[in-house]
Parts: sequence; structure tokens; C-alpha cells
Amino acid sequence: MRAISDLAHPGQPAPVAIVLLPAAGTGPEDFVRAGFVAAVRERGLPIDLIFAPLEFGHVTDRSVIARVRTEYLAPARARGSALWLGGISLGGYVALCCAEREPAGFAGLCLFAPYLGSYLVTNEITRTGLAGWDSRGADDDDERRLWRFIKNRRAQPPIHLGLGREDRFGERHRLLAQALAPGEVDTVPGGHDWPTWRRLWDNFLDARFTPRT
Repeated sequence: MRAISDLAHPGQPAPVAIVLLPAAGTGPEDFVRAGFVAAVRERGLPIDLIFAPLEFGHVTDRSVIARVRTEYLAPARARGSALWLGGISLGGYVALCCAEREPAGFAGLCLFAPYLGSYLVTNEITRTGLAGWDSRGADDDDERRLWRFIKNRRAQPPIHLGLGREDRFGERHRLLAQALAPGEVDTVPGGHDWPTWRRLWDNFLDARFTPRT
């Protein structure tokens, strides 16, 4: 599966580049079909879009973070653009894991309904609250490293969290939302599906990049 790039001005880097990682079982072409490119171009935004594939086998063998950083993030940075990293569901999980490795390396994160680890981990945090959660022993556990990163983030990098109000994973999403500032969380009607994620994408573009009139 190949990445899909849609450049604002081919041959000239845009001021902003956004690398997006898909949900499990979907691919780069699903972003295009859902209208993610159209939404950017209709607004006339100078943004380079890179829709990266996400293979589940690379998640399970823990090579996915190195692959994403080498194959997609490093080339985008080399072009000199301010880099946003985004992801949906499992893609959001991988985006958070990448940011945990290099928190100063992004202009921001755009996360829609991100997978946040197993119930074993999130139930621990629910019982104690994130502030009281003991993150010791997280170094060799990607899910716990992710939550340690959230706990210690101190607002860097900026996060834009988009959620569907009826998402079946809403309980875990709300756990993350409680750790963010209110202005970092956008909630719309909808479930764990592409129409909801497209509405969240429109809101993200308008909130972060569309000039105010």
C-alpha cells in the first residue's frame, strides 16, 4: 500500500504539511474518498497533505513508529514545512506514540477518536485519575508510555482532539479529553465512522487554519 500525497503547489513546499494515519482496516485512499483533500482545496489552504498507510503487522512488531518517522515525517520536515501529525483511531494511537518519542518535533497533533490502549491500562487510570496514576515501568510498554506522555505534556505539542458523541469508545476518549484544555477538544454528533471524522476534519481546518473574517 502506497502513501498518497496532495501538494498545494507541486515543486514548492507549503508552509504547513499534515501527515495523516488511517484507522485500522482503512488506507490512504479512504481519506480522499471521504473528502479530506476536497475540504482543504475548497478553502484554498496552502497545506501539503500526506496520507500514509498503516499496516497492522508493523504495529504488532513495534516497527511502525520508526517506519512512520523515517518514511513520512523526516521527508516532510526536510521540505521545511511546519509539520502536523494526525491520525484516526489506531492511526491516532500511532501519532501519539510518535509524538511521545519527539514531542518538540511537531507544530501540533490532530487526533480523531484515537485508540488509547487496552482496558487494562485505561481502567488503571480511571481508578486513580491521571494525576494520581503511577507511570513507573512505562519504558517498555508503548501504551503506558503514551499515557505518561499525556500526563507530562504541559501543552506541548498542541493537540486537537476530535470526538463523535456516540462513538463506541467514548468512555476512553473522555479520559483523554479530561487531560486537555477545553479549547483542544471538539465533539460532534456521530459515531466511529468516516462521516463523523469528515465533520471533525472540517472543524479542525476552520479552527486551526482558516483565516478569520
